[in-house]
Amino acid sequence: MSSTEAIREILASHGKLPVDVASLADDADLYAAGLSSFASVQLMLAIEDRFDIEFPENRLNRKTFASVAAISTAVDEITAAQRAA
Repeated sequence: MSSTEAIREILASHGKLPVDVASLADDADLYAAGLSSFASVQLMLAIEDRFDIEFPENRLNRKTFASVAAISTAVDEITAAQRAA
């Protein structure tokens, strides 16, 4: 399963969006689709658990969780940095 597919799965179960996650484009604005601040925290925790990562403080912002593509990029960059360390 790709990171994007896993993120969509997590978003579907933790994002509490009023729309079907499958109907959203990878670059669709998740906040415009109904993602709340509280749900974004739940989403972040679930992603950290699933990918065994920790979002650094500079990634804890609206931009990181703005879309499936943005989350996927952040996850890929964090996991690459952890492997390089």
